[in-house]
Amino acid sequence: MSITEILSRKAETAASPVETFIACAHQMLDPSTPEAVRRAMEPRLLAQLPTLRALGAFDLFELRDPALRTWLADEMESLELRMRQTRPLFLLKQT
Repeated sequence: MSITEILSRKAETAASPVETFIACAHQMLDPSTPEAVRRAMEPRLLAQLPTLRALGAFDLFELRDPALRTWLADEMESLELRMRQTRPLFLLKQT
């Protein structure tokens, strides 16, 4: 059974953020994945970043693929900047 089939079946029962992230990452890294499918996986994968970051997943595990690791580090940095900009001023002074 392929990763896509697993993700499709899990979508009916609400796949966990970890399952979704891993399935999307596998699809994006597979050289046989068509570009259109790869582009469709990007927002699904990125949507999992806040949850995985909150769980500390990236403190425990390192992505082996250098391109994916760099891209996600940039995305997480961008996410952090957006979060700082939307915090109320009194919260910014505390952190």
